[in-house]
Amino acid sequence: MLPVAGGVLMGLSAGGVLLLTGHLPGVSSLIAGIVGLDRHELGWRLAFVLGLVAGGAILALVNPAAIPAAVIPWPRAIVAAMLVGIGARLAGGCTSGHGLLGVGRLSWRSMVATITFMAAGMLTVVIARHVMGVLR
Repeated sequence: MLPVAGGVLMGLSAGGVLLLTGHLPGVSSLIAGIVGLDRHELGWRLAFVLGLVAGGAILALVNPAAIPAAVIPWPRAIVAAMLVGIGARLAGGCTSGHGLLGVGRLSWRSMVATITFMAAGMLTVVIARHVMGVLR
């Protein structure tokens, strides 16, 4: 039931931002607008990202078992997150932008991007687990 509620909230929040601001709230674009030189519409961007963090914090308090333990050290996770962010900017959007919003709008470009990053993610897990033995 929890994943369904999360999906509904993601759809409602994305639709709400689109209706209120006219922008599609892909997370990579939101973060780029916060940390980049273009601080256009900083208020709603910060509110959206802080809402994402607050949602995770509330879930951790209500149901700690729903938040998995970190399997890699924090410095490596930060570097990985930065690489994902760079890749998302190069791809013109992230998983939330393309996968949730673009596919929902039947964007051909987003469908191709979503298939590509899902395939790359699956291949990465197979290599990490079965070739490198890194993931459990």
